[in-house]
Amino acid sequence: MISLLEGMATTRAIRRYTDDPIPDDDLATILWHATRAPSGSNRQPFRFVVLRDGPTAVSAKALLGGSFREMWAGMRSADGYETGSGADESSPKARTARAVQHFVDHFEATPVVVLPCLLRHRQPHPSEGASIYPACQNLLLAARALGYGGVMTAWHALVEPKLRTLLGIPDDVFISATIPLGRPAGRHGPVRRRPLAEFVYDDRWDAPAVWAVDPEGTQHTSAGPPRPR
Repeated sequence: MISLLEGMATTRAIRRYTDDPIPDDDLATILWHATRAPSGSNRQPFRFVVLRDGPTAVSAKALLGGSFREMWAGMRSADGYETGSGADESSPKARTARAVQHFVDHFEATPVVVLPCLLRHRQPHPSEGASIYPACQNLLLAARALGYGGVMTAWHALVEPKLRTLLGIPDDVFISATIPLGRPAGRHGPVRRRPLAEFVYDDRWDAPAVWAVDPEGTQHTSAGPPRPR
């Protein structure tokens, strides 16, 4: 079992899975830890629709697979995954494109797909995500601790009305994400982010925090906007 800090440092997006199923005990453990997450006023308004290999789940995965492939096709073109550095097959951009293409092409074979849902007790509100997305992160961390991996997406959007009908999800319940889970066909982490000093200010806005130093061996990425200089 890995430590909590190691889990947070190595829980990256996993999009390639083996065919191994997730046993009931492991799935229950993952979801139990998801439900330990904080929520506004401790209402615990999150619910999880779990899709495995039942007849309705198979239909839902097929519906989601089509949506994922369509969403990725548009994103691949719009974000230039085949131009610039993406044209270099050894570049991080090209590797990401290959991983996502494999992910969407094999979506229906994903061992488990979890739909985290929010029970709304009022009209949509900017802060409502604070009552479900911590549970999503707990879910991914628990999966990592048990040797599984996943990725949180919103690529169900194109087929959400059909998905609601198929799964009987009420109109006042918000489908907050789609989280595929499985045993990684590869390895976990490390998670690559920009240097810590770009994110942390000390005492006032934009004041350098000289103590905000990355641990030795930290691997960085060039993705995302750098801190203004």
